[in-house]
Amino acid sequence: MICITVTPESRTLAPADLLNASRHCDLIELCLDHFINEPNVGELVKMVDKPIMVSCRSEKDGGNWKGTEQQRIQLLREAIVAGPAYIELDLEIANSIPRFGKTQRVVSFTSLNRPLSKIDEVFEQCWKAKADVVKFTWLTEDMDAAWPLLAAVTQQREVPIVGIGIGRSGLTFSLLGRKYGSPWIYAALERGMEAYPKQPTVWQLKEDYRWDEIGAKTRFLGIVGAGDSENVACRVLNAAFQLMEKPIRCLPLMPGDLTKFPKMLEKMKINGLIVDPGYSGDLTGMAAVKDEFAEASERIDVLMEGGNGWKGINTLFEAVDQAGQAVTGQADWTSRGSFTVIGHSAMARGAAKFFVSKGAAVSVAGTSDNRAATIAREAGVRHVPWNAVHDNRTDTLVIADFGMECGTAKGQLNPMIIRERMTVVDLTVGMVGSAFAEEASARGARYIDPMSVFATNLNLQFRQLTGRDLPEGAFQMGLAE
Repeated sequence: MICITVTPESRTLAPADLLNASRHCDLIELCLDHFINEPNVGELVKMVDKPIMVSCRSEKDGGNWKGTEQQRIQLLREAIVAGPAYIELDLEIANSIPRFGKTQRVVSFTSLNRPLSKIDEVFEQCWKAKADVVKFTWLTEDMDAAWPLLAAVTQQREVPIVGIGIGRSGLTFSLLGRKYGSPWIYAALERGMEAYPKQPTVWQLKEDYRWDEIGAKTRFLGIVGAGDSENVACRVLNAAFQLMEKPIRCLPLMPGDLTKFPKMLEKMKINGLIVDPGYSGDLTGMAAVKDEFAEASERIDVLMEGGNGWKGINTLFEAVDQAGQAVTGQADWTSRGSFTVIGHSAMARGAAKFFVSKGAAVSVAGTSDNRAATIAREAGVRHVPWNAVHDNRTDTLVIADFGMECGTAKGQLNPMIIRERMTVVDLTVGMVGSAFAEEASARGARYIDPMSVFATNLNLQFRQLTGRDLPEGAFQMGLAE
C-alpha cells in the first residue's frame, strides 16, 4: 500500500487535501501538528472513503507542533475517539493513550540525529506498548545508515514494521519495504508537500521506480547515484525490463563503507550495478578485476559479480566514440587527426589512453604542468605546457577535469581555443551541456551532445549486464511516462 502524508494548515482546505490524496493512495496520514487552529478530526475522517491514520508529531520528532506536550496528548486522545483506522503514537506517550474501538495503534520511534543500532530493543518496547504496527524513522544518508532499518523490515516479527528513511537512501528503504511485505510505504502527494526533506512523491514512486510492480519475486538492478540522470536511467531501464517481461526493477543505492557494501548486495541478491554519471564517489576499490580503461580512468560505470569477485567496467569512452560518429559523420573519427585532452586527473589519463588505442595523435594539457606531464607520461602521449595550449592546433578537444571552467581568468580554459570545424567533447557533464557547448555552437565547432552520450552509455551498460541492447521503445516508453 501507499500512504500519502498530508500536512494541511487550514481547516477549510484540509478536505481538499484529503480528497486529492485519496485518488492516489491506499492510506492517508493526516498530520494534526501543522494546523493553525484545532481541527474537527471526526468530520475529517469521514471526508474520504480511504482509511486515515492520524498523527501529531512534536518538533523533536520532525513535526510542527507548537503547543505543550499535554495539549498534544489530549488532542491525540480526542482524535482516537473519532475512530480513524490508525493512530500514530510515539513510544514516549503510547502507554498514556489507551486502545479505543477498532483503531489500530502505530507506535513510532524517531531518531533524527543518528541511526539506531539497538533496533531489537526498541521494537520490544514498542510491542509492549500494544503496537499493532511499529514505525521507525531515522537518518539514512547512505546504505550504512539504512541497513539496520532494512534488516528489520526483512525479518518475521510479532507485528509488522513500517519506516521512513530520511535522506538519500530513504527511497531505497521504501522500495525494499515493498518487496519484503511492509504494510505500506510513505510518499508525498507532490513536491512542496513533503513531510520531511527528500521524501519521494507518489508520482516518483510510480513513474520512476514502478513501486506497484514490485513484489516478493522481484529482483533488483542497483543504480548507484542520485539526481536527474539516475531518475532517467531508472525509468528507461524499468521500461526495458517490462518490455522484456522480466521481474527486474531498478533500486537506487548510495554506498557507504565499500568494505561492507558487497555483503549488503549479497543479502539483497543484487549481482549487477550501473553507476550513474552524477555519482562522484570512487567504486574502484570494490572491483577485484577492472578493464583497461576503468583502471586508467579510475572510473567504473558497470559492476558485475563473477566467480572471482566484482568486475569493474568503463563504458563511457566507447559511448563517446559511438555518439561522436553521428556528429562527425565518420565511423572512424576517433582515429583521425589530433586530440588534445584538457586535464590532469585520472579521467584525463583514461581518455588519453582510449583515444591512443583508437589510433589518434593525443596530447595532454592542464593547469598544473607537472601533474599534466605525469598524466601524459603515464598515458604514453605528448604533453603541451598550459601557456602554449591555446596555440596548439587540434582537431578534437576533450575536457576531462571536473571543475574546469570556461573563461579567460587564471585556471580557466579560454574559449578562444575552440575553432571552426573542431569537435568538442565534455566528459565532465551528465545529461546537459555546459558553457563549452555554447562556445562550440557560436564558433562553428561540433559539440557531442551529453544526452546522446548518456543514452548510448546506458545502452552499453545494459548490454554488459544482459548481453543484449535495450529493447526498441525503452527510451520512448520510459521518458514518456
